[in-house]
Amino acid sequence: MATVKAVMGNLTVAERQVLTAVNSGASSLSLVGSGFIVLCYLLFKELRKFSFKLVFYLALSDMCCSFFSIIGDPSKGFFCYAQGYTTHFFCLASFLWTTTIAFTLHRTVVRHKTDVEDLEPMFHLFVWGTSGVMTVIRSIANNHEHLSRLGTWCWAQTGHAGKVTHFITFYAPLWGAILFNGVTYFQVIRMLNNATRMAVGMSERSYQPDPRSDKKALNRWGYYPLILIGSWFFGTINRIHDFIEPGHKIFWLSVLDVVMAQLMGLFNSIAYGLNSSVRRAIYERLDLLPECFQRWIPKSSRSRGQQQDSELVSLKIQDQQ
Repeated sequence: MATVKAVMGNLTVAERQVLTAVNSGASSLSLVGSGFIVLCYLLFKELRKFSFKLVFYLALSDMCCSFFSIIGDPSKGFFCYAQGYTTHFFCLASFLWTTTIAFTLHRTVVRHKTDVEDLEPMFHLFVWGTSGVMTVIRSIANNHEHLSRLGTWCWAQTGHAGKVTHFITFYAPLWGAILFNGVTYFQVIRMLNNATRMAVGMSERSYQPDPRSDKKALNRWGYYPLILIGSWFFGTINRIHDFIEPGHKIFWLSVLDVVMAQLMGLFNSIAYGLNSSVRRAIYERLDLLPECFQRWIPKSSRSRGQQQDSELVSLKIQDQQ
């Protein structure tokens, strides 16, 4: 990923090797996590609804970003450009897909619209188009070359113009997405809390909604913006520090930068992908296994996997169409 290339300058050979190993390990975890969500979507037909389709595109972007980050630059020339551009493109696409999920929840819950599925072509145009444009713009100020002493890494030019372009084409859209997601989920959570209180107040019966399932869903949505913040907070600080003091690298900050950024795919796969619908689909298949294998599966986990609540409850309108 571009993050690793940006932090390796002015570091010792041993420190670069550590960063390379950290990058490979964290990227591998993200690759496995996002690949698992992609596989679930392809195998389980009941998951192929619009609400989970957006999660599939998110996981696919994370998987590609992690894959190209692991393989590095196998040679000079074309492969160097390809590795640098693909990681930048798919990482941008990843957090842009999170904005489409937030937009869908907001349009369904707050605005009570049922046409979000018709907006899928616009989502693709927005995500892939924006990622492509930002990647091309960044390439104007970057000069990719292969540094054999770094092994398999393709280095991106980090002069003043390159750093400014990096901020404009990556960190500006990133923090714009974080701000959008935060405001959107705040409005969604507030809307649902108000609706729940109103329903309880107007009910003539001793009606009480299930607080555990509601709280679980609301808390899960609240975590979504925190994933992007946690994944890229250290990277943003590291870029700002590098811009102010380009000749001095902080190794521990570089390690946190790489490991948190590369774990974004794993975080996304857990938060967005491993909802009750996915767990239910998995445990339904496990019930088909011979009883000798089922004895190794905890009963408590199986009962949780068979619950009918969904963390994406606000998208039920779309799933019922």
